[in-house]
Amino acid sequence: MDNRTYAFPYHYGEEAEQYTFYRIPKILFVSPVFGNLSCEAKLLYGLLLDRMQLSMKNRWLDAEGKVYIYFSQEQISGLMGCGVKKVRCLLKELDDRKGIGLITRVRQGLGNPDRIYVKKCVSPDRLKGNLQYGQNDLSGKAEMTDTDRCKLPGNDIEDSNTENNDTEYHSFYSDSSEMKRKEAERSAYQQIIKENIGYAYIVDEFNQQMLDEIVGLMVDVVCSEQEFIRIGGDRKPLSVVKSQFLKLDSEHMRFVLHCMKENTSKVLNMRQYLLAVLYNAPLTISNYYSSLVQHDMYEGNI
Repeated sequence: MDNRTYAFPYHYGEEAEQYTFYRIPKILFVSPVFGNLSCEAKLLYGLLLDRMQLSMKNRWLDAEGKVYIYFSQEQISGLMGCGVKKVRCLLKELDDRKGIGLITRVRQGLGNPDRIYVKKCVSPDRLKGNLQYGQNDLSGKAEMTDTDRCKLPGNDIEDSNTENNDTEYHSFYSDSSEMKRKEAERSAYQQIIKENIGYAYIVDEFNQQMLDEIVGLMVDVVCSEQEFIRIGGDRKPLSVVKSQFLKLDSEHMRFVLHCMKENTSKVLNMRQYLLAVLYNAPLTISNYYSSLVQHDMYEGNI
């Protein structure tokens, strides 16, 4: 941590208006409904709202018209300057399973970040009505009207008129060109990986969902912006892991899937297990098949 003191300049005139801001609804601090939320959880809610701007621009809507976001725990950790374990605790404070219910998280499968629905932060009276009639239920029992679609998070706070005087909000992600570049990069690497592993030829041999999740994990790694990736407890340079993953072919993938099928012990962290198997596949595949041949010879099957 940098403990140096810097000589930052003073503000003159209207220079204070030059910044872009993350918005945190005032109601989170003045309403007793949110009194038990930690300050860090309230800050995280503001970051999640910021991501909503990007989702709305890209029309990331589910079948019912609800807006959702993707925000990995690692990205949140980097922005908030805390560990991933702390991020998990803050998300639990906000979610509707163990926390206050400001977000709903839907798992997307191995190697993919959760789909997060950021719910409206409303006044106690509105909240009481929602609890009574279940209007925020993600099950789809309540219909979303056109009016509701227009009332996106942060636009219907009813606490005081002063909220309309807040500094104009300019989203950190207002320019989506970087996001489009990353999406194009992911799409390109996904195609490369599928061609390398002969996806079209092996997909019928195995569970397609499992294969898709493994491909998604590989794409996450090769497109990662981290300098190091943890493999089997060791921190490996991203460039090394990326090179290893892009060498994998159909036989390596069959080997990985066979390892998963034959594993009988409980896997506590499937993501880390898969990363280790994928990374070590080129190094262990020969020994694996040699041992199978020796076993069959011993059993008299050859």
